[in-house]
Amino acid sequence: MSLDEPQSNRGSAFATKDTSASPPTLRKELNLFDAVAVVVGTTIGSGIFLIPSSIAAQLHSLAAVLLAWMIGGILTLFGALSLGELGSIYPGTGGLCTYLRHAYGPLTAFLYAWELLFMIHSGTIAALAVAFGLYVAQILPLNPIEQKVSSAMLILAFTTLSCFGIRGGKRVQNFVAGAKISGLAGIIALLCVKGSRPIRLFDGAANNGSHTFSLTGFGVALVAVLFAYEGWHVISFVAGEMNKPQLDLPRSLFYGSAIVMLIYVLANLGYYHVLSPPEIQGSNAVAALAVKKILGPIAANFISLLIVVSILGCMNGLILTGPRVYYAMARDDAFPHAFGRISERYRTPMLALIVQGVWAAVLSVSGSYRQIFTDVIITAWIFYGLGVAAVLVLRRTQPQLDRPFRVPGYPWVPLLFCATAIGLVLNTFIDGPLRAVAGIALIVMGLPVYYFLDRSSTDRG
Repeated sequence: MSLDEPQSNRGSAFATKDTSASPPTLRKELNLFDAVAVVVGTTIGSGIFLIPSSIAAQLHSLAAVLLAWMIGGILTLFGALSLGELGSIYPGTGGLCTYLRHAYGPLTAFLYAWELLFMIHSGTIAALAVAFGLYVAQILPLNPIEQKVSSAMLILAFTTLSCFGIRGGKRVQNFVAGAKISGLAGIIALLCVKGSRPIRLFDGAANNGSHTFSLTGFGVALVAVLFAYEGWHVISFVAGEMNKPQLDLPRSLFYGSAIVMLIYVLANLGYYHVLSPPEIQGSNAVAALAVKKILGPIAANFISLLIVVSILGCMNGLILTGPRVYYAMARDDAFPHAFGRISERYRTPMLALIVQGVWAAVLSVSGSYRQIFTDVIITAWIFYGLGVAAVLVLRRTQPQLDRPFRVPGYPWVPLLFCATAIGLVLNTFIDGPLRAVAGIALIVMGLPVYYFLDRSSTDRG
């Protein structure tokens, strides 16, 4: 099974394989509602609950905070619209890897899949698991070691669930997505109705004695914001399991991203209607603190439980989707063949799921939440920029392709996204050069693996 329609292999050994033997394939189980649930569920995780303190530490006014969240949301919508066009052209399993391969060749696609497995996707799962341990510790008396163990065990439990088929994971995703949206809507309504602090856009800056605006500080805050939006694109990984991918993929990307942006902006308004900027800066559990201030500690425990549910939904969606990329790449001879094996009984890429789950569990016990999400964003946005730029590349190199969906505002929407991606990556190098270099080094480490697989594939041919 190839990633999409047959195409030339650009002279590479990574050519589409003959599928005349009809090996097991993935089932088409996802409708539009399911797809929107995946977008919302994989995006809203721990970020809106843990990250506001990091943003408030960099931006000392509500106006700047809201600007960061809205820019993050607009960029996500721009990226979603761009991937919507690419997904309407190549609606098969594989998502961003497929788009990168068609625009730039197999090397770029391989390096993205490599980084996805070793940091971007697995790292996001690990960060969510760490957040799970932190919030469970507010409900149960867990020491730091027990928190780490619970984080790793959670990853392995959801990995096991996903091994038994997409249908079970889909049902969990739909239920949790509905629960988290309902719970967040309830929190936002509660904070807006019960909050007593007036909404003043520039009070924080005045109280901190700081009226200057730092581009570097805004860039650091934007990194945190964009991690809260991380996961918006993963529905493209399972496009091959959607009933109507050419229609539902663009729509689910847009609807899901818009819902997330609205929730994030309203949640921040609610936080600042109850808490002062110093209170927000000093808490890594802003939602729980805000509800505790209004209704007391028992209600705060309920919020911690809601946050745990939100994290569970996000983790489930990420664990479910990522292995579809490794599977699709392996079926095109662009990743180790073992990742392309499908369980005949459950129709899932079981080995890919297991490898991802074990590695994500290792990451969850070896790093802090902030460290992991910073490492994820540094490398992820290099490939997101390349992916959105693929819209421009393919419009120029393959104008004859059928495009059931075309990104509105072309070429400005993809150009603005790409310009921001470049600025964001440069800002991370300025703010933390060592971590940025380490992220690039991890990508470079994939080069010898790629050439080894390329040579092995050529020898077999």
